[in-house]
Amino acid sequence: MGRPPRTSRVEIMAAARHLIDRDGWEKLTMRRLAAEVGTAPTTLYHHVRDKDDLLTQLLDDYADRMPRPAMPLDPRERVITAATVIRDTLAAWPWVVEVLTRDDQVGRAALWMVETVLAGAVECGCSPEQAVDLYRSIWYYTAGEILIRATRGRDRPDSSRPGSRDDRIRAVDAAELPHLAALADRWASLTSRDTYALGLRSLVDGFLQAL
Repeated sequence: MGRPPRTSRVEIMAAARHLIDRDGWEKLTMRRLAAEVGTAPTTLYHHVRDKDDLLTQLLDDYADRMPRPAMPLDPRERVITAATVIRDTLAAWPWVVEVLTRDDQVGRAALWMVETVLAGAVECGCSPEQAVDLYRSIWYYTAGEILIRATRGRDRPDSSRPGSRDDRIRAVDAAELPHLAALADRWASLTSRDTYALGLRSLVDGFLQAL
């Protein structure tokens, strides 16, 4: 039967998370992971089939750590609460959103949040198809917000250099773009505010009122 693999699944998952945090999930390979763990690539296959299986297991591990708050009785508030849990959890590890947006990766442990949104939507009067539309709208809004903020934080340009966004806005012609000109000095601070909760409630309310 041979000797059992010495490298544990816990070690592999920890090493994979370290590589992703350092280099990004796109650069994760089984060979690089094996080098990080200090073992042969063949040893990894005792625990994962391939990179896609590794990513799926990482998603499940991450989702297992997501908090499950007590859900409100009101179905609309349950939708809001589940969406907020998704956002708050994934914002701490934005690469997960990049993987999930591929649509061929999903963590089993996170499906309770999808179920909560769908169930809440149906209780609010949505058909099953409309519930999926609401979930998809929430997911697109949430994923976009997380990815934009993560990219902005990682690649923040010097706002004082000529040609930067803030510099261009400060230079607009007030006669041509009066509203933008009036906000120019506050544009950077206004656009950096966290308006996720307001946007989420507006999205859900607008969707349900349109039924």
